[in-house]
Amino acid sequence: MPAVTTHRKALLLRTWALFAFFFLPGLVMASWATRTPAIRDTLNVSTAGIGIVLFGLSIGSMSGILCSGWLVKRFGTHNIIRSGMTLMVAGMLGMGVALFFSSPLLFALGLAVLGMGLGSSEVAMNVEGAVVEGLMQKTVLPMMHGFYSLGTLVGAGIGMSLTAINFNAYGHLLVIGLLVIVPIAIAIRAIPHGVGKDNPASDAENAAEPHPPFYKDIQLLLIGTIVLAMAFAEGSANDWLPLLMVDGHGFSPTSGSLIYVGFTLGMTVGRFTGGWFIDRYSRVTVVRACALMGILGIGMIIFVDSPFLAGVSVILWGLGTSLGFPLTISAAGDTGPDPATRVSVVAASGYVAFLVGPPLLGFLGEHYGLRLAMLVVLALMMVAALIARAVAKPSQCSQLASDTE
Repeated sequence: MPAVTTHRKALLLRTWALFAFFFLPGLVMASWATRTPAIRDTLNVSTAGIGIVLFGLSIGSMSGILCSGWLVKRFGTHNIIRSGMTLMVAGMLGMGVALFFSSPLLFALGLAVLGMGLGSSEVAMNVEGAVVEGLMQKTVLPMMHGFYSLGTLVGAGIGMSLTAINFNAYGHLLVIGLLVIVPIAIAIRAIPHGVGKDNPASDAENAAEPHPPFYKDIQLLLIGTIVLAMAFAEGSANDWLPLLMVDGHGFSPTSGSLIYVGFTLGMTVGRFTGGWFIDRYSRVTVVRACALMGILGIGMIIFVDSPFLAGVSVILWGLGTSLGFPLTISAAGDTGPDPATRVSVVAASGYVAFLVGPPLLGFLGEHYGLRLAMLVVLALMMVAALIARAVAKPSQCSQLASDTE
């Protein structure tokens, strides 16, 4: 009995540690995202220029995510989460220093370090989450991602409040960077060593089972396309929503931050309730419903001029993108052996959106306005709705295949 109690306590602590590791990046990301108007003015760059600066985040994220599968298999999830969180803190502090000196280059470098930390730890946290989900025997991965959204909600609230009192942006970023150090140091103790490392016996067993490599797996590639669309929509809001409301709808900087809070609220609600919907219905139904809500919300942002509808539409935008990443990550792990590599492939597809999105939307926004630039996001969400069947569980995929024969 004591052994069982100890195991349950360790699993509970591990779960809450993962909640913290999803929450803190959300807090950090929203802290600077809500200050993008002030950051643009402090760095003295144009809308297209801030898109180029944000390219640093994309490069860092892609560098981290492309290495993450190999790093997890080589060093285990504990070490990769610890190093990734350390890079996140270093990047945030570097961004604060860059704003103090009004240096776009230094700010881009800080974003690159931040992105590298988040990208490298992304797969590690999701592999940990999948293991915990299996041990608990219930869907908890969407809730873990919900804590990321909760972190963005808290960060957006703080950012809105500090914007309202004209608190300087560099001080804001430095304070947040210092505050997250202690919870990271505490939470990492609950993550066991060795999870995710190569297992020769398991590798030999997987090699004996015939299965196409990931680059020939059509289902995996379609899942990657869905997460690319969803991540593009989520990243577009994170990077551009305050500016979109200020420049495209005439909101004040404070009101623009408040609208961003509405988006993060939609994300948070969707992820905390998503597990129930996934267990009750199916992945396909949930993905398609999310895509349709995102299409409706983004469409209203583009085509409708109304402050009230703008508030409603960003909530729909948040709900629509909320389950894209956690649900496709779970689906990727089900497509075949070596789940760490498959998760990293799908996550990399999502980060392609972060890589292409900021400069593309910045360029289009400079020439056509940010509202019309969002037509790209709208089109990708339509694609996600059309190919939603790709996230079906293996048993469902087999049934669908047999039905078509």
